[in-house]
Amino acid sequence: MKPLFSLKSLCITLALSTLVACSSSVQNPPGRINYQGLINDPIMAIALLSEQQHEWAGTRYVLGGNSRQGVDCSGFVQRTFNDRFGIKLPRTTKDQAQYGQKINLRDIRTGDLVFFKTGRGPNGYHVGIYVKDDLFLHASTKGGVIYSSLNNPYWKKVYWQTRRV
Repeated sequence: MKPLFSLKSLCITLALSTLVACSSSVQNPPGRINYQGLINDPIMAIALLSEQQHEWAGTRYVLGGNSRQGVDCSGFVQRTFNDRFGIKLPRTTKDQAQYGQKINLRDIRTGDLVFFKTGRGPNGYHVGIYVKDDLFLHASTKGGVIYSSLNNPYWKKVYWQTRRV
């Protein structure tokens, strides 16, 4: 019986696969798969955001922080987009609020950034990531990394804008 692949074609295929895999511009932590581009797949994005929340649960809020030892809202958003989707966002809430496309709240979808004018922090802004069913994921000053509802009276009152990356 003749083999499906010759040794030469198998070696060429493996070499090309290695070159393609090594050409990625996004560096992933060991053991982490690159899901870049899957922010547009709501089911996958919800799963990845849920995984991020689970891993970061209990992380306390620290202004200027961007690690599991302490994180602020924009640091968490920046890390989440980089770690889960391979998307590099600006570091500050003010800069993130100018990134991407501004959209109407009624058109919100998983992965959109939601911004609030809270009057707290260095610029008075807060940011989170919309997940689903009016819930967004964020690093809160009181609860650390949590889900909150856009329907909560406080968040409704201070809602400012939504942006799509």
